[in-house]
Parts: sequence; structure tokens; C-alpha cells
Amino acid sequence: MNYIEVSVKITPFTEENAEIVMATIDELGFESFTIEEPYLKGYIRQGDFSASNLKCLLSFFDGSEGFAVESGTALVKQENWNRVWESNFEPIVIDNECTIKADFHKDLPLTKYNITIVPRMAFGTGHHQTTELMVKWILKIARDKAAAVGAKHPNLRGMQVLDMGTGTGILAFLAAKLGAARPVHAIDVDIAAVNSAKENAYKNHMHRATTILYGDAAMIQASKYDLILANINRNILLEDMSTYARGLKSADEIKFRKGMYKGAAAADNKEELSSLAYPATGSLLVLSGFYTEDVPLLKAEAEKQGLQYVSQMSKDNWCAVCFCKR
Repeated sequence: MNYIEVSVKITPFTEENAEIVMATIDELGFESFTIEEPYLKGYIRQGDFSASNLKCLLSFFDGSEGFAVESGTALVKQENWNRVWESNFEPIVIDNECTIKADFHKDLPLTKYNITIVPRMAFGTGHHQTTELMVKWILKIARDKAAAVGAKHPNLRGMQVLDMGTGTGILAFLAAKLGAARPVHAIDVDIAAVNSAKENAYKNHMHRATTILYGDAAMIQASKYDLILANINRNILLEDMSTYARGLKSADEIKFRKGMYKGAAAADNKEELSSLAYPATGSLLVLSGFYTEDVPLLKAEAEKQGLQYVSQMSKDNWCAVCFCKR
């Protein structure tokens, strides 16, 4: 089966502009997207492609929205399709503890946590960096929790976890593998992402350990969480910060207290909690999908919603920040 590759040049380019274009043309039947600055590239079966429909939808981006687009197409023949897939998704091995890969990746190092996905989703320029940072935070929280209670192995046992904007489901699956309370909730506003995450849940035998839902941040109000993970983008995170804060358990809602990390009490009156990632007195919010220069904006909004800055990790100017609800 042949595919059409649609390349949309976005000027000026930002990932947010690319996501706006993606959301607009996704209804045409694209099976996957990739972001390669300054282009958004989409792949659609040749028989499903309509140049006139694409032109109609792209005509809305004439500069009045703050950016403009140009598009071109290329035929991708069946024999080249696997190569396109493989070039669009590279494996991620994080601290020799966690491997994220597709079926076609071979000869990778064995790690304790292995997640296999079908790469049908959009992977932007920051995908590997922000995914890696979020995974590092999850592993750190699991290690800190184990140290707090004297457990032998890192774990998230007893913690209610939400993966907001789950995409392919990677973060939800890792939380479940670390023993988070079942089911781990995963929510995405994109139905294609929901279907992808469900497919990956079965592939990783995580379909009973996770519940994957279609919706936005408003769904958080149905539950309270010990840990919320959101790898999205700066504007959405700012917009939904108040909802995330309400969705986190308060100190008196957290049942588990015995043997907590002693540094929490000493950090109570500090603006920053240093490297403490599992405080005795609150739940956690970990955010990514933005640049280091965006941190002050996110920090200010988080503090406005009653959250306290813990610390941050960064890679290639991408950042992931942890906040605590006291």
C-alpha cells in the first residue's frame, strides 16, 4: 500500500503552531505525523488523500492566526514505508533502567522496565528529551519513595497516578510497572492518541493495569491523585494548572504516612524543596513539554494555585519540573 507524505512548512515555526495545524488536518485521515522543524509531516494512504480538501483546510492559515503555511506532497511507496516508520522513531534507553522501543528495534540493552509501542503518533522535536525527563522523574519518585519507607526496590505502590495527555501511554505503563495503584488513569484529548494508547496497553500487557480515557483536564475532577504527570506544552499546562492542583490530594487526604522521608519536615519553610521528590506532606505534579525559559511562568502559575516548587531536570533546553501540593 502506498502513502502520501504531506509536508507543511510553518512560518514562524513553533511546536504549538505545528500542533494547531495537525489538529486541523487530522480529520482528513492521516495515520501519523512527525514534526521536523520547520515542517509538520503527515502520512495518509494514497487512496484516502484529497489535495482539494487539504488545500481547503490549510487556507485558514493565511497569517491571520500568527503564522502561515506552505505545503507539498511526495509519494511513499510500500517498500519504503517501514524505513519511514523506523526513521521517525528511535529507541530511548534511560539510565539503563528503562527502554522505550518499537517492535522493529533489535539488539537493545536489557533493562528492568521495557515498553514497546506502535509509533502511530506524532513525535515532535522534543519527544525524546521530554519523554526521557518524565521517565527520569518517575524513576526518581519511585526511588525516593522506596528510601522513605525502607523498601528494597523502587516503587509507586499505593499511589494513585494520572498520565494527562498520555499520547502513546508510555508514562502510564511505567507507573503501572512500578506498582502504582490500579488502574493508572491515562487521558488524552486526541481520539487517535487514545486508540494508540489502548493498542499499546495490550501490547505491553497493561490493559488491566490502566484505564485510558478520551477527554480533557475537566475529567480530573472525578478523582484525586498522589501523582499527576503531564507532558504537553506550556500554554495548555498554564491553562490547566488550576485543574491539576484541584486534582491532587491534599496532605490530609494522603493516607500513607509511616516512615516518610525525614527531610520533608526540614524543608517545610523553604521556597524550594531541593531534590526531595517524595515529601511526606503532599502529592506531586510533574510537568514537561516546554523550554527552560518557560519555567518562571509555570512556577508563578503553580504557586498561584497553592503548589510548591520542588526542582527541575533539563536536557537540550527542554525541561521537566516537579511541584508539590502541601
